[in-house]
Amino acid sequence: MQENITQIEGSDYFRPAHSDITPRMWQGIDRIIQECLDVPGAVTQVLRRCQNLVGYLPVELLDYIARSMNIPASEVFGVASFYSLFSLKPRGRNIIRVCTGTACHVKGADLVMRRLKQTYHLEDGSTTPDRRFTLESVRCMGACGLAPAMTINQTAHGHITPDQALKLLQEYY
Repeated sequence: MQENITQIEGSDYFRPAHSDITPRMWQGIDRIIQECLDVPGAVTQVLRRCQNLVGYLPVELLDYIARSMNIPASEVFGVASFYSLFSLKPRGRNIIRVCTGTACHVKGADLVMRRLKQTYHLEDGSTTPDRRFTLESVRCMGACGLAPAMTINQTAHGHITPDQALKLLQEYY
């Protein structure tokens, strides 16, 4: 099976075709790599910035970063798979995190998780088919006084009930 690739203008490198990476994103990826090319230990920074641009780190992108930075693909994949900051699977536009620490569990976080899972047909760590939401449980948010707590993207919500969680998510597209 032949891989669908395109040559980078003015370069010997080839970009792999990937449905989640637009031409504009490839330009941004190239700019990120160029800015970090001579910076020692820049792999983590490149991965973080590329993930912010694409939304996750597909294998084709990891290979491209390795080739472009002239470092072993195993090193790039090792960094990407080691840190929980990085996702190798597509993620939703909105990341829902429900605290499952002791205080939140006692105050009903399991009910919130159950309702979100049932309503959006999700499992912990999965993403809706339309990539609207990714649902994750976290051990502790450090917001025990707000138990049960959840975040949607970077916004924290406390004393949340299952009904309130569903109502909040209606605002996110």
